[in-house]
Order: sequence, then C-alpha cells, then structure tokens
Amino acid sequence: MADAKKPARSHGRKTISASLKPRDLMSEPKRLKGAWCARVITLFPEAFPGVLGLSLTGKALEMGLWQLETIPLRKFGIGRHLNVDDTPAGGGAGMVMRADVLGEAIDEAMRGAPEDREKWPVIYLSPRGKRFDQKMAERFSRSEGITLLCGRFEGVDERVLEEYAIEEVSLGDFVLTGGEIAAQALIDASVRLIPRVIGNQASTEEESFSDFLLEHPQYTKPSVWRGRAIPEVLLSGHHANISRWRKEMAERLTKERRPDLWRAYREHHDGDPEEDQEL
Repeated sequence: MADAKKPARSHGRKTISASLKPRDLMSEPKRLKGAWCARVITLFPEAFPGVLGLSLTGKALEMGLWQLETIPLRKFGIGRHLNVDDTPAGGGAGMVMRADVLGEAIDEAMRGAPEDREKWPVIYLSPRGKRFDQKMAERFSRSEGITLLCGRFEGVDERVLEEYAIEEVSLGDFVLTGGEIAAQALIDASVRLIPRVIGNQASTEEESFSDFLLEHPQYTKPSVWRGRAIPEVLLSGHHANISRWRKEMAERLTKERRPDLWRAYREHHDGDPEEDQEL
C-alpha cells in the first residue's frame, strides 16, 4: 500500500496578522539594548497591544525595536474586592482613583527608569491636559521610554499628579470612558518616529504637521477614475514643479482647515499670520 502523500509545505512569506492571543507579542519580546519602552498602568491590561500589535508597530514590537509592558492596576487594590477608587472628597458624582493605589503602581512602573522626566516622561491621559500634537510625539520618541497612566471614572487624586510630576496630555476636546484608547494613539504616533520602524524615514518628515502644514493631496493609479484625473503636474516628471505644487496645496489646505496651524506656519517663517495670502 502506497504511503499517504504528505501535504506540501508552504514556503510563503511570513506575515503578521491578528491572532486569538495578541498579547503574545508582549510575553517574550526580542529585546534590543536601549529599545524604547512604553509602560502602561491600566485596569484593562488585556486591551494591549490591541492595534499596536498590527502592521508596522506590531512588526517593530516583534523585532524588539520597542517594548510594551502593562502594569495591572487592580493588583494594587485595597481590601477584599481590590478597590482602586473611592468617593470624591467634598461630595459629588462618580468615583476617584485612590492615591495610595496609584502610588504603588507608579512605583513599580518606574523601577529602573530614569528620574529625569526628559529622559522618561510620565503621562496621565486626561481631557484637561495639554493637547497632543506631532511635536509632542517627536519629543516622546526621543526619550528612553514613557509611562502612561490610563484613568477611569472621574479621574485620579490630584496629589498623585503633584507627587510624581506627571504631565497631563489630551487627545482633544472630548471625553472617553478611559485612557486606554488614548494611550494606544499616543504610543502609535511616537513609535512610528523611532528609527527603522518605518522603512522610509523621509515619509515621516514630509507628512502632516512636520512643518506646521497639513499634508498635500496624494494620488496613485489609475490615472483617471470615474472621470477624475490625477493633476497633470504630478505626471509631468518635473520635480521642481511637483514640489512647488505640493507646497501650494499644503498651504491652501492648512489655511482653509486649520487657521491655528496656518498662523504658526506664518510666524515660523517670519510672515504676517494675519496676511490674506492668495493661494
């Protein structure tokens, strides 16, 4: 009787895809000396790496170009039910995260990290914080790592922010149920600026906000789609004209959509921010 034919082995290209256990990327990382590290204090460690485990950030995490560690806040809870919050002093609705619980979690998160906040920022994701932007992402990416505190309920005891010189950061003028989504956005924006995470580093230098301007419109094949053609200048091969067109479009979009960025751009280039420049 003939032997059963063995199934052919696949020699396809290895890919990174979502799995039933995305936290496997965090279990035994291939650590490189000096790799940028994000430490996240959260009530929901199972929320990580989330989208950070996919695409370029996930590949970089697997390669050890950066590291992700979660500090489960619940294990520092008080009493039989491991409470992490209590009623606000002075009365009011909701609950406030306790200083003693948070203090122990932060102490663990900061073990082995530099005390210098420039080298290792400690961030609390808060709607009352300074608005997160590209310049802040660049600053965080140049640090050795970062500790992120994900809030819940009505917020955290103010004494914790004072004790640890914590920087409050907001994604914008809206409120989320917790800081985990904001933390992932902040980490993503910072990690992609780390060398080797994105293959073409020039991409990060030419994109939106790099020079107080929104990015110019982008096009690709087909050259005509549903009666809409790619601007002729982009197909001309004339690099100077293409560069000029892209700058003009970036300026036009910024002036129309983000007057705040337009003012910053004009001031940065010694221009009158109120000048009604015709674009």
